[in-house]
Amino acid sequence: MFEEKIQLIKIQTQSYKENSLKIFATSSFQTNSVALLHIISQIDKEIPIYFLNTGYHFPETLFFKSELTKQFSLNVIDLFPQVSKIQQRDSHGKLMFASDPDYCCYLNKVQPLEQIKSEYDVWISGIRSDQSEVRKKKSVEESEDGLISYHPILDWTSKMVYQYLNHYELPRHPLEEKGYFSIGCQPCTQKYFDGFSDRMGRWKGLNKTECGLH
Repeated sequence: MFEEKIQLIKIQTQSYKENSLKIFATSSFQTNSVALLHIISQIDKEIPIYFLNTGYHFPETLFFKSELTKQFSLNVIDLFPQVSKIQQRDSHGKLMFASDPDYCCYLNKVQPLEQIKSEYDVWISGIRSDQSEVRKKKSVEESEDGLISYHPILDWTSKMVYQYLNHYELPRHPLEEKGYFSIGCQPCTQKYFDGFSDRMGRWKGLNKTECGLH
Protein backbone atom coordinates (compact mmCIF):
# COMPACT_ATOMS: atom_id res chain seq x y z
CA MET A 1 0.00 0.00 0.00
CA PHE A 2 2.67 2.49 1.01
CA GLU A 3 4.97 1.73 -1.92
CA GLU A 4 2.25 2.93 -4.30
CA LYS A 5 1.66 6.12 -2.30
CA ILE A 6 5.39 6.86 -2.15
CA GLN A 7 5.61 6.37 -5.91
CA LEU A 8 2.78 8.84 -6.54
CA ILE A 9 4.50 11.46 -4.36
CA LYS A 10 7.78 10.79 -6.16
CA ILE A 11 6.16 11.22 -9.58
CA GLN A 12 4.57 14.53 -8.57
CA THR A 13 7.80 15.82 -7.05
CA GLN A 14 9.77 14.81 -10.14
CA SER A 15 7.23 16.63 -12.29
CA TYR A 16 7.88 19.84 -10.35
CA LYS A 17 11.63 19.39 -10.75
CA GLU A 18 11.38 18.66 -14.48
CA ASN A 19 9.54 21.96 -14.84
CA SER A 20 12.41 23.70 -13.04
CA LEU A 21 10.28 24.56 -10.03
CA LYS A 22 12.12 25.22 -6.78
CA ILE A 23 10.81 23.06 -3.94
CA PHE A 24 10.96 23.39 -0.18
CA ALA A 25 9.24 21.64 2.70
CA THR A 26 8.40 22.51 6.29
CA SER A 27 8.20 20.24 9.30
CA SER A 28 7.40 20.53 12.99
CA PHE A 29 9.36 17.33 13.74
CA GLN A 30 6.75 15.56 15.81
CA THR A 31 5.67 11.94 15.41
CA ASN A 32 3.12 12.82 12.72
CA SER A 33 5.93 14.44 10.72
CA VAL A 34 8.09 11.34 10.48
CA ALA A 35 6.29 9.58 7.62
CA LEU A 36 6.59 12.49 5.17
CA LEU A 37 10.18 13.21 6.23
CA HIS A 38 11.04 9.58 5.53
CA ILE A 39 9.35 9.77 2.12
CA ILE A 40 11.19 12.99 1.21
CA SER A 41 14.48 11.38 2.20
CA GLN A 42 13.80 8.62 -0.33
CA ILE A 43 12.91 11.04 -3.12
CA ASP A 44 15.47 13.83 -2.80
CA LYS A 45 17.62 14.43 0.28
CA GLU A 46 18.58 17.88 -1.03
CA ILE A 47 15.09 19.35 -0.70
CA PRO A 48 15.41 22.05 1.99
CA ILE A 49 13.23 21.35 5.01
CA TYR A 50 12.58 24.44 7.10
CA PHE A 51 12.04 24.18 10.83
CA LEU A 52 10.43 27.17 12.52
CA ASN A 53 12.65 27.50 15.57
CA THR A 54 10.42 29.68 17.71
CA GLY A 55 12.57 29.46 20.83
CA TYR A 56 9.65 27.87 22.67
CA HIS A 57 10.06 24.25 21.59
CA PHE A 58 10.42 21.40 24.04
CA PRO A 59 14.06 20.27 24.37
CA GLU A 60 12.82 16.83 23.31
CA THR A 61 11.62 18.27 19.99
CA LEU A 62 15.03 19.79 19.25
CA PHE A 63 16.70 16.49 20.15
CA PHE A 64 14.26 14.55 17.94
CA LYS A 65 14.88 16.96 15.05
CA SER A 66 18.61 16.43 15.37
CA GLU A 67 18.25 12.65 15.46
CA LEU A 68 15.90 12.47 12.44
CA THR A 69 18.12 14.83 10.47
CA LYS A 70 21.04 12.46 10.96
CA GLN A 71 19.06 9.25 10.49
CA PHE A 72 17.40 10.38 7.22
CA SER A 73 20.30 12.61 6.02
CA LEU A 74 17.93 15.56 5.66
CA ASN A 75 18.73 19.09 4.52
CA VAL A 76 17.20 20.91 7.52
CA ILE A 77 17.35 24.69 7.89
CA ASP A 78 16.25 26.53 11.03
CA LEU A 79 14.19 29.70 10.62
CA PHE A 80 14.27 32.13 13.54
CA PRO A 81 11.94 35.03 14.45
CA GLN A 82 12.98 38.49 13.35
CA VAL A 83 11.66 39.97 16.59
CA SER A 84 13.57 39.09 19.77
CA LYS A 85 11.73 37.56 22.73
CA ILE A 86 12.33 40.67 24.85
CA GLN A 87 10.32 42.65 22.28
CA GLN A 88 7.51 40.11 22.10
CA ARG A 89 5.56 41.60 25.01
CA ASP A 90 2.29 43.45 25.36
CA SER A 91 1.79 46.83 27.05
CA HIS A 92 1.67 45.08 30.45
CA GLY A 93 4.94 43.27 29.90
CA LYS A 94 3.37 39.85 29.33
CA LEU A 95 4.86 37.65 26.63
CA MET A 96 2.62 37.42 23.58
CA PHE A 97 1.94 33.70 23.92
CA ALA A 98 0.06 34.52 27.14
CA SER A 99 -1.84 37.58 25.96
CA ASP A 100 -2.14 37.29 22.18
CA PRO A 101 -1.25 33.80 20.92
CA ASP A 102 -2.31 34.62 17.35
CA TYR A 103 0.22 37.45 17.19
CA CYS A 104 2.81 35.24 18.87
CA CYS A 105 2.32 32.66 16.12
CA TYR A 106 2.61 35.39 13.52
CA LEU A 107 5.93 36.66 14.91
CA ASN A 108 7.46 33.25 15.46
CA LYS A 109 6.07 31.18 12.60
CA VAL A 110 4.22 33.08 9.89
CA GLN A 111 6.54 36.05 9.50
CA PRO A 112 9.80 34.02 9.36
CA LEU A 113 8.36 31.71 6.69
CA GLU A 114 7.01 34.60 4.64
CA GLN A 115 10.57 35.79 4.15
CA ILE A 116 11.57 32.69 2.18
CA LYS A 117 8.38 31.83 0.29
CA SER A 118 9.23 34.15 -2.59
CA GLU A 119 12.39 32.15 -3.23
CA TYR A 120 10.44 29.00 -4.13
CA ASP A 121 7.69 27.72 -6.40
CA VAL A 122 6.43 24.69 -4.44
CA TRP A 123 5.86 24.20 -0.72
CA ILE A 124 5.49 20.61 0.54
CA SER A 125 3.69 20.26 3.85
CA GLY A 126 2.46 17.28 5.83
CA ILE A 127 -0.96 18.52 6.90
CA ARG A 128 -3.84 16.04 6.94
CA SER A 129 -7.56 16.66 6.51
CA ASP A 130 -8.41 14.75 9.69
CA GLN A 131 -6.45 17.18 11.87
CA SER A 132 -8.82 20.17 11.86
CA GLU A 133 -11.82 21.75 10.14
CA VAL A 134 -9.49 24.19 8.38
CA ARG A 135 -7.39 21.38 6.94
CA LYS A 136 -10.46 19.40 5.94
CA LYS A 137 -11.19 22.11 3.36
CA LYS A 138 -7.75 21.91 1.76
CA SER A 139 -6.87 20.31 -1.58
CA VAL A 140 -3.83 18.17 -2.29
CA GLU A 141 -2.50 20.91 -4.54
CA GLU A 142 -3.34 24.59 -4.16
CA SER A 143 -1.89 27.77 -5.58
CA GLU A 144 -1.76 31.22 -4.02
CA ASP A 145 0.34 34.24 -4.94
CA GLY A 146 2.42 32.15 -7.33
CA LEU A 147 3.31 29.49 -4.75
CA ILE A 148 2.00 25.94 -5.10
CA SER A 149 1.16 24.26 -1.81
CA TYR A 150 1.46 20.50 -2.14
CA HIS A 151 -0.08 18.36 0.63
CA PRO A 152 0.88 14.80 -0.36
CA ILE A 153 -0.53 13.03 2.70
CA LEU A 154 -3.69 15.13 3.03
CA ASP A 155 -5.93 12.07 2.74
CA TRP A 156 -3.95 9.99 5.23
CA THR A 157 -5.46 9.27 8.63
CA SER A 158 -3.62 9.18 11.93
CA LYS A 159 -3.95 5.39 11.82
CA MET A 160 -2.23 5.29 8.42
CA VAL A 161 0.65 7.39 9.71
CA TYR A 162 1.22 4.94 12.57
CA GLN A 163 0.90 1.98 10.23
CA TYR A 164 3.62 3.57 8.09
CA LEU A 165 5.86 4.11 11.13
CA ASN A 166 5.38 0.50 12.20
CA HIS A 167 5.96 -0.84 8.70
CA TYR A 168 9.30 0.95 8.34
CA GLU A 169 10.19 0.73 12.05
CA LEU A 170 10.56 4.49 12.40
CA PRO A 171 10.99 6.44 15.66
CA ARG A 172 8.40 8.41 17.63
CA HIS A 173 8.77 11.76 19.32
CA PRO A 174 10.09 11.09 22.85
CA LEU A 175 7.22 13.03 24.47
CA GLU A 176 4.58 10.79 22.94
CA GLU A 177 5.09 8.10 25.58
CA LYS A 178 4.43 10.80 28.19
CA GLY A 179 1.00 11.58 26.75
CA TYR A 180 1.67 14.28 24.15
CA PHE A 181 0.29 13.68 20.65
CA SER A 182 0.26 17.06 18.91
CA ILE A 183 3.43 18.83 19.97
CA GLY A 184 4.13 22.48 19.25
CA CYS A 185 5.57 25.22 21.41
CA GLN A 186 5.88 24.28 25.07
CA PRO A 187 3.65 27.04 26.55
CA CYS A 188 0.77 26.14 24.19
CA THR A 189 0.87 22.32 24.30
CA GLN A 190 -0.81 20.00 26.78
CA LYS A 191 -1.02 16.26 27.29
CA TYR A 192 -3.77 14.03 25.95
CA PHE A 193 -6.92 13.57 28.00
CA ASP A 194 -9.96 11.38 27.30
CA GLY A 195 -12.27 12.55 24.56
CA PHE A 196 -10.17 14.95 22.56
CA SER A 197 -8.49 14.83 19.18
CA ASP A 198 -4.75 15.36 18.94
CA ARG A 199 -5.00 18.99 17.77
CA MET A 200 -7.00 19.81 20.90
CA GLY A 201 -3.73 19.40 22.77
CA ARG A 202 -2.76 22.80 21.43
CA TRP A 203 -3.81 26.24 22.73
CA LYS A 204 -5.80 24.94 25.68
CA GLY A 205 -8.98 26.91 26.43
CA LEU A 206 -8.84 28.91 23.20
CA ASN A 207 -10.89 28.73 20.03
CA LYS A 208 -7.68 28.18 18.10
CA THR A 209 -6.44 25.11 16.22
CA GLU A 210 -4.01 26.68 13.72
CA CYS A 211 -0.91 28.81 13.98
CA GLY A 212 -1.70 30.66 10.77
CA LEU A 213 0.68 28.94 8.37
CA HIS A 214 -2.13 26.98 6.72
